[in-house]
Amino acid sequence: MPRKKKSPELEQSLADLEALVTRMEQGDLSLEESLSAFEEGIKLTRECQTILDQAEQKVQILTEQNGQLTSETFHETQD
Repeated sequence: MPRKKKSPELEQSLADLEALVTRMEQGDLSLEESLSAFEEGIKLTRECQTILDQAEQKVQILTEQNGQLTSETFHETQD
């Protein structure tokens, strides 16, 4: 079964966040620009987290019990 691609919103938000981090790491931004970039980074991080939280809520595990398929809510495991 082919893997499902990430949602376009998540991919775009992650790409924007990575570009923002790269700009900030270069050290060429003024204090005001750095603060603005930081605020934008926080916003993008929250957007990504919201998208991931929504996706996690939709994930269900199909299991077979007594010959019938049932669905269970996905529970995150600690690695």
